[in-house]
Amino acid sequence: MTAAASPLAPPREGAEYTNIAALMGGFSVEATRPSAAEVAALQQAVPAGTHVYVTAVVTRPSHESVDTAVALRRAGFEPIPHIAVRNFPSVAVLDRLLARLADEAQVRRVLAVGGDRDQPAGFFHAAVELIDSGLLGRRGITEIGIAGYPEGHPRLPQLELDRALAAKIDAAQQTGLAIHIVTQFGFSAEPIVRFLARLRDLGIDQPVRVGLAGPTGLASLLRYARRCGVKASAQGLTRQAGLARQVFGMAAPDAIIRIVANACVGGALGDVMLHFFAFGGTAATARWANAAAAGHIAIEGSEGFRVEPPAAMG
Repeated sequence: MTAAASPLAPPREGAEYTNIAALMGGFSVEATRPSAAEVAALQQAVPAGTHVYVTAVVTRPSHESVDTAVALRRAGFEPIPHIAVRNFPSVAVLDRLLARLADEAQVRRVLAVGGDRDQPAGFFHAAVELIDSGLLGRRGITEIGIAGYPEGHPRLPQLELDRALAAKIDAAQQTGLAIHIVTQFGFSAEPIVRFLARLRDLGIDQPVRVGLAGPTGLASLLRYARRCGVKASAQGLTRQAGLARQVFGMAAPDAIIRIVANACVGGALGDVMLHFFAFGGTAATARWANAAAAGHIAIEGSEGFRVEPPAAMG
């Protein structure tokens, strides 16, 4: 599988173009129950092997994540399901899901999260308990993603977040799992850069995938922000010219990417990539990101950039 050819202008030259393309390289996307048509469209948007994270939806049966992972694997992608541990009524049920993911979709990476339930459905309360359990390694999982919060957590103080992050990293190392961090999406570059610098100052050198909302309508973006607990930064969205600028009714994270890319020059912030939450559609987000990764962009003053030509946004 290869990405479909696009009538894009040749990549521009210059330091900022290089910085942006370097940060965008190896980006991942998030999908929630994509249809067969959406998976096929994704095949035309990005190269084979692209990491596609599969969202856990608390109101849907867990076996749907297996079906999605199988479809993505068959299409040539690397499926990375979310495992929301609070959703599982027993260790046995979770273990059966992991077995199916490994056997049917050859899943080797998962994103371990607590989940949105106030009260756990069963034994597991937090992601670290799953990591510590040894279940993942026994089912052939070799790498896990864990959550990071550049703008904090709506219900947890920073000290508790720091302790939880350190505990998960230690548990992964003790059980022989590779680990990476995937951050909650935000609307400001400064907290992201501070978060990355703080991790490195603390000696945490694991790869980080910076979560960003892909191109989507401004109203939808605000709605998702409130739902995901990032309302405070959403209030500043309309004051950020680069991000709030409308392109065919879509708000894109170009201004954030540009700032973070320049901050990462020379590996100053370690191993950093981007992860896109596809609130405006997985294929459309992937096309936009793939074009930017290829350097088909135009820098816009002191703000962000646009993908050239606009048709590349699909």
